Amino acid sequence: MGEVLIGGTAALLLCVFLSPKFIAFMHDRQFGQHIREEGPAGHHAKAGTPTMGGVVLLLAISVPFLILTDGDWRAVGVYGTLVACGALGFADDYVKIVKRRSLGLRGRTKLIITILISLALWWVATEQAGITTSVRLRFADASIDLGFAFPILIYLVIAGSANAVNLTDGLDGLAAGCVGIVMLAYIGITYITTGDRDLALLSACVVGACVGFLWFNAFPATIFMGDTGSLALGGAVGAIAVMTNTEILLILIGGIFVLEALSVMIQVFAFRTFRKRVFLMAPIHHHFEMRGWSETKIILRFWIIAIICAAIGFTLYQASIR
Repeated sequence: MGEVLIGGTAALLLCVFLSPKFIAFMHDRQFGQHIREEGPAGHHAKAGTPTMGGVVLLLAISVPFLILTDGDWRAVGVYGTLVACGALGFADDYVKIVKRRSLGLRGRTKLIITILISLALWWVATEQAGITTSVRLRFADASIDLGFAFPILIYLVIAGSANAVNLTDGLDGLAAGCVGIVMLAYIGITYITTGDRDLALLSACVVGACVGFLWFNAFPATIFMGDTGSLALGGAVGAIAVMTNTEILLILIGGIFVLEALSVMIQVFAFRTFRKRVFLMAPIHHHFEMRGWSETKIILRFWIIAIICAAIGFTLYQASIR
C-alpha cells in the first residue's frame, strides 16, 4: 500500500509544481480556450484562459507510475489507453488553438483513432493480460460470453467514457473532481478487493493528479484540461473497467458521466424528433446554470452525486465477489 500512496502523492505534487510553469508558458504564447458562441453567456469571460492542462496531468501521472510499476499487463493496457486518448485530445486541442476555433479534428478522424485504440486494448487484455471475453452482470450474479463481439463492447466503453468525461468538462473542476472520485473507487476495487497493486498504483496516480490539478482548475479556473485531459482521463476510466471486468458496473460507478451523456442524447433526440428541448441547455450542468444556479453550487452537488454512485458501485462489487 505504501507505493500506492507514494505514487498518488507524487502525482499530486508534480501537478501542483508543474502547473504554474505551464500556465505561464501558455499565457506567453496566447494559447487560450475558445468559447463556443452558443454556450452560456457567463462562459465568454473565460475565453483566453490557458488550456491543454491535460499535458500536465499526463506528466504527473506518468512519472510516478513508470518509476514504481512492475509492468503488469493490465496496468500497461490502461496506461497505454490513457496516453493514446491523451494524444488524440492533444491533436484536437492543437487544431483548435492553431485555427482559433472551438471545433477540432474531424469526427471521422476521431472515430478511426478511437477504434484503433480499442483494438489495441482488446489485444492487450485478451492476449497478454488474460482477460476473458465474458461480461459480468453483477446485479444478477451472472455472466455472458461475448466472444467475437467483445472488441465492440470495448470500443463502446472507451468511446463512451472518453466522450462522457469530455462532456462533463464544462465547468471549472467538475470533470477532474468526478474522475478523481471514480478512480478512488477503483483503488478500492483493485487493491483492497483484488490485491492488484499495479492497477491500484495507476488509479492512485490519476486521483493524485486530479486533486493537484484542482488547485488551479477549481472555480475560478486559471487553466483548463482541454480535450488532452478529458479524453485521457475518460479513456483511463473505460480501460480500467475493461481490465477489472466492471464494464457494466461502470454505468453505476461513473453514474455522473452517464447522466451528462444521457442529457445530451435526450436533448438531441427530442429536438430532432419533436423540435422541442427537454433541458434549457445540454449537457445537464448547463441546464442548472441557465436556471440561475451558481457554478460552485452545481459542481459541489455533482461531486456529491458522483460520490454516492461510486460508493454504491464499490459496495455492489464487493458483495458480488463474496
